[in-house]
Amino acid sequence: MPPTNPARRRALADAAIELLASSGVHGLTHRAVERHTGLPPGTASNYFRDREALLVAAAERIAELHHADTGRATGHPATLVDLLTESLLTAATTLRDRYLAIFELRLEAVRRPALASALARLQDTSLRITAGHHDELGLAIPREKIPALIALYGGALFTLVTAPPGSVGRDVVRNTVRVIVHGCAVHDDPGR
Repeated sequence: MPPTNPARRRALADAAIELLASSGVHGLTHRAVERHTGLPPGTASNYFRDREALLVAAAERIAELHHADTGRATGHPATLVDLLTESLLTAATTLRDRYLAIFELRLEAVRRPALASALARLQDTSLRITAGHHDELGLAIPREKIPALIALYGGALFTLVTAPPGSVGRDVVRNTVRVIVHGCAVHDDPGR
């Protein structure tokens, strides 16, 4: 039976997230997590029996952090463009490491069914939370359009998060979001 110290478990998962962001999936080992947290050898394997369990724990911790951030969101954005701009800007700057880690996990999930299953469960939860958050904010987004919005958001997120640090600014993000929300139709030339 794995140890039940939740604070240590979170610390190990947080270290895994940081290592995924800085070293990629191949740099994530039990020993690297222990070195990163300053814990003795064998500690990580006491909590996570194998590498896949460590990867799943990192994914679950990312989801936990994301849901906590969503729950703390205050104020009501004037528009969907404002909401998505702030979200993407924060993801590409303040939370960049977290999103680099999730991209590593998603790529690794292609080869690991247990991780893919965990990420699919987290995606379903995120979909429900996103829809509920939009409802709370009074954004009238039809439920059937939310998966497409999330897909477009995800593509923008990948592009912005993987851009060179410091190169992402509010104007770039807002322009990207406007295209996501309003499309890229050219209104001045009906023949196009």
